[in-house]
Amino acid sequence: MKKLFGAILCLLLFAGNRVDAFPGDMVIMQGLDKVTARVSTFQAPLGATVRFGTLEITVKSCDRTPPEEPPESAVFLEVMEKRPDEPVTELFRGWMFSSSPALSALEHPVYDVWVLECQRTAAAEPEKSG
Repeated sequence: MKKLFGAILCLLLFAGNRVDAFPGDMVIMQGLDKVTARVSTFQAPLGATVRFGTLEITVKSCDRTPPEEPPESAVFLEVMEKRPDEPVTELFRGWMFSSSPALSALEHPVYDVWVLECQRTAAAEPEKSG
């Protein structure tokens, strides 16, 4: 049900009379280690896998609203848990939204992960002709 609601929210967010969403190539995320109560901010490039504790996070898609719209980032993530001497377990696959982290959240006993922002890095910006 959460995934259906998230998909509907994404369609409403980026559809209709609104200006098209801007694709990004870098996601700024935060993670909470519930054991140590430490919050870490980290970057996850589009298509790359980053580690947070025993989690492996891969960003598959990243969109953000244009500057004239209310700020929102929608990120499609795959989160796997990789523990020593155990098979890799898929924990989450779906959209996360920066404005509503609880809408589509990763449920894990040790870690919380949420999206802060989808960005377009300067290296990925199209060249301006002058």
